[in-house]
Amino acid sequence: MTSLTSTDTLARGLTGRLLLRGDDGFDRAATPWNLAVRQPVAAVVEAADPDDVAAAVRWARSAGLAVAPQSTGHGASGDVEGAVLLRTGALDDVAVDPERRVARVGAGASWGAVQAATAPHGLTTLLGSAPGVGAVGYTLGGGLGWFGRAHGLAADHVRSFDVVDAAGGRATVTAESDPDLFWALRGGGGDLAVVTAMEVDLEPVPAFSGGRLAWPAERALEVLDVFRAVTATAPDALSLWLSRVEAPGAPAVVVVHAAYLGDADGARDLLRPFAAVPGVLGPGLGAAIGPVGLADVGDITADPTDPAAGRSRAELLARVDDEAVDRLFTSPTAPLLVLQLRHLGGALASPGDDAGALGAITEPYLLYGFGLAFEPGLATAVGNRLAELPTELRGLATGRKPATFLSPGESASAAYDEGALARLRDLKRSRDPRGTVRGSYPLLG
Repeated sequence: MTSLTSTDTLARGLTGRLLLRGDDGFDRAATPWNLAVRQPVAAVVEAADPDDVAAAVRWARSAGLAVAPQSTGHGASGDVEGAVLLRTGALDDVAVDPERRVARVGAGASWGAVQAATAPHGLTTLLGSAPGVGAVGYTLGGGLGWFGRAHGLAADHVRSFDVVDAAGGRATVTAESDPDLFWALRGGGGDLAVVTAMEVDLEPVPAFSGGRLAWPAERALEVLDVFRAVTATAPDALSLWLSRVEAPGAPAVVVVHAAYLGDADGARDLLRPFAAVPGVLGPGLGAAIGPVGLADVGDITADPTDPAAGRSRAELLARVDDEAVDRLFTSPTAPLLVLQLRHLGGALASPGDDAGALGAITEPYLLYGFGLAFEPGLATAVGNRLAELPTELRGLATGRKPATFLSPGESASAAYDEGALARLRDLKRSRDPRGTVRGSYPLLG
């Protein structure tokens, strides 16, 4: 590890806080949202404003250290040994211009906060399912969420980024001012510059509906067959996720989560084939699927909001009409907590000529597995089970995955095609030859 001499110089130049190992609060500040990920950083800077970010980058560069930006830490990989962890949570301003349908979002703002600001205007961002996730980090990785089938990746709706570059200089990056960096930041991860804010386009939503339906796991194959049939003809306004869930101490269930950019009657009509599967748990289709407030999108899946220890893996699938998928959803999931199949396609598969680094996602489905990892034995068992998935899905899994679905131990190379990866790496070498900025999944790692 490079020397941490002259940290007093950095501390005096900050409005925020510098924490070193041994300081009160250091361990808490160095811990990401995923408690299973260890971050052996040399120091933590809790930035109060963009000037703090620039000061931290300049100091780290002069000291020969890397800076690892992070807001919530949902996407943490642990690949930060000896780095300066740059916490951007205080940069959480959100400003909405409803006339222009644009929002300015600080690096520390969560999707829940952004959506709360846009929803009163009948506008939405292209958020994911969990409102606690940081909006900027999600977008830098592409941003694959509920409205992707209708509108594409969140990254392809960015107008500009405010950044601190690897030399500590501040700039606003647009398609006109710096087309190469603008392309790279839209889906290329956080390895090229520290983003302090972004400006994003918003989409009008006259009506939004959704909800979830659940059955005992014994009905998994019937539900999966209907899921295949409905997703084969679904309009782009409808997004469906199918999950097999095995919570500790509870019976296994299969759950369909639905989000529809339209009214509740339209959603129920599209989902009516599921009503033919007997044994639904709780309210039936008519009550379970209804209007959803734009500020309440997170209620559809009710993802955990408190930090937890877990391990996950994702695989993009070329198709799901295969016995391997049947086996996965009709067999016990343990030690995994959830196995989830997400329908993609639509605008994700044809993003247009101005798409960012992630490009098109042509695979029609994504499989996501997650398990708790709060003790070593369980963590090992979950990791081993997740590692088996690519073999079980041979011929279906393409080997590529969106950057926001990379997991610790995986490489950024899995997220991009050869041309995009080569372009990103060339930009890294030219814009940050010292490796001062370190994303969760380094481009040259």
